[in-house]
Amino acid sequence: MNEADQHAPQAPETERTDDSTGSRLHPRVTSFRSRRGALTDAQQKSWDRQWPLIGADVSDTPLDATTWFGRDAPLIIEIGSGTGTATAAMAKAEPHVNLVAIEVYRPGLAQLLQHVERDEIPNIRVLRGDAMDVLENMVAPGSLTGVRVFFPDPWPKARHHKRRLLQPATFAMIADRLEPGGVLHVATDHADYAEWIEEFGNAEPLLTTLDWESPMTHERPVTKFEDKAHKVGSAITELIWGKIRE
Repeated sequence: MNEADQHAPQAPETERTDDSTGSRLHPRVTSFRSRRGALTDAQQKSWDRQWPLIGADVSDTPLDATTWFGRDAPLIIEIGSGTGTATAAMAKAEPHVNLVAIEVYRPGLAQLLQHVERDEIPNIRVLRGDAMDVLENMVAPGSLTGVRVFFPDPWPKARHHKRRLLQPATFAMIADRLEPGGVLHVATDHADYAEWIEEFGNAEPLLTTLDWESPMTHERPVTKFEDKAHKVGSAITELIWGKIRE
């Protein structure tokens, strides 16, 4: 996620989404917090124009990226796109890839749609809902070139660690969905969570230290959120793995 709605992803512990997302229940323990916020008039107008073209709600329907994007290209998923600042910048830097941004926070998605509309970015599609549903039900094994998780919610209290997105099962799921040589890129400003992520990422047998040319860029723009983290002395940890090549 980026800027105002860090950390990501964020939604209710047990969420029943509103009518705009199809009243989908998430009974499991989730990694995101409740976010509420109305759209501005400008955001609503952009939403009305762009959502039917490039947006969809998370479902159990397998993702047909070639049809959705109108082309066959490397597929990257960003989990928790926030307000979309980094998403838009990285998509513009990688016109050769198809980028799917997953987010639960509607105002954040609306801001991303504004980026897409204003800058005429053709290679972004957006999904609203639980990223684990996407990985479990919509993405085929071995189909992703890359997965990005920027500044996931650290859930700093020990009793809340079970809510952290990046658990061993999540690493296993991501590794399964990556193609051989595909890349997982994680960034966090929380030192304890960085150690947690590194431990479990290194323990996943399908992931290894990236020692080949990455199929995607690792350059991220510095968002307002990240700039604030720097100013208060929070170190940014970048963690990158590649899926073992057969």
